[in-house]
Amino acid sequence: MTEGNFVDYVKIYAASGKGGKGSSHLHREKFIEKGGPDGGDGGRGGHVILKGNKNLWTLFHLKFLRHVKAGHGGDGGSSRSTGADGEDKFIEVPLGTVVKDKETGEVLFEITEHDETKILAKGGKGGLGNWHFRSATNQTPRYAQPGLSGEEVDIILELKVLADVGLVGFPNAGKSTLLSVLTSAKPKIADYPFTTLKPNLGIVAYRDFQSFVIADIPGIIEGAAEGKGLGHYFLRHIERNSTLLFLIPADTEDIKKEYDILIDELRRYNPEMLDKDRLIVISKCDMLDDELQAEMKAQLDQDFKGIEYMMISSISQQNLQQLKDKLWKMLNQ
Repeated sequence: MTEGNFVDYVKIYAASGKGGKGSSHLHREKFIEKGGPDGGDGGRGGHVILKGNKNLWTLFHLKFLRHVKAGHGGDGGSSRSTGADGEDKFIEVPLGTVVKDKETGEVLFEITEHDETKILAKGGKGGLGNWHFRSATNQTPRYAQPGLSGEEVDIILELKVLADVGLVGFPNAGKSTLLSVLTSAKPKIADYPFTTLKPNLGIVAYRDFQSFVIADIPGIIEGAAEGKGLGHYFLRHIERNSTLLFLIPADTEDIKKEYDILIDELRRYNPEMLDKDRLIVISKCDMLDDELQAEMKAQLDQDFKGIEYMMISSISQQNLQQLKDKLWKMLNQ
């Protein structure tokens, strides 16, 4: 999927259908002079419904859908016949879509399962026909109820990617390269910052035909939680990941400082992110000889006491199988 086709934020105006009006018909038939009321009820207005679809990965198909309107209910008829219900409108969304009120920002609900449905705007109720208003003292009511109006809502759809592992790191840390060697994904890779402009997903094939999903988001920089760089647009995508993989290149001047900056940005965005399982991965270790790797390992043992770390190289495939084993173990603890 190209970067331009990844859409994770859309605004939609949705209006449900109006209920049909009840009928005030009086029965007419040969040889029956006073047939009495027989007006039927109006039909229900159509709902606007959100439906989860596991085959969708983005909101791109809704990018240009600004208005969604359901059908109106049919009017009641004679012989107590009920009007037809209005046509329901279904909006299919990928799993992990959060629905917010546009005005207040309140989260209304979210879609997390395939074929899960939620009514976004409820159709108006159809009016009662005059059949319901007959009585001993009012045997020929010549009135019926009008249908109720539908609902109108302005909403925001936000997609939070559902992945098992989220890659967190500064620009040019090697996240896209790691994703490309662990999975069949083909992210854009280049030697300049912010090569990745949109999140990328890949499926890691594991032993015995098992798999897990890994997500690469644009690089985070210091101040991302306040809106700097691109990462703050996509931090919500790692809210759903059960494990966070912090990728830091071996040629970084201060690995511990870079890790602390990343942790601080996640904390300022959402403190709950710090409760997730973490794994620190030092990338680009093919640039180091055995002596430098031994020195770095001694330093890392001091800096990351109690926190697990690994040293890998995506280019030379160093320790990649061990990395997959470790991630699988963390995901299935």
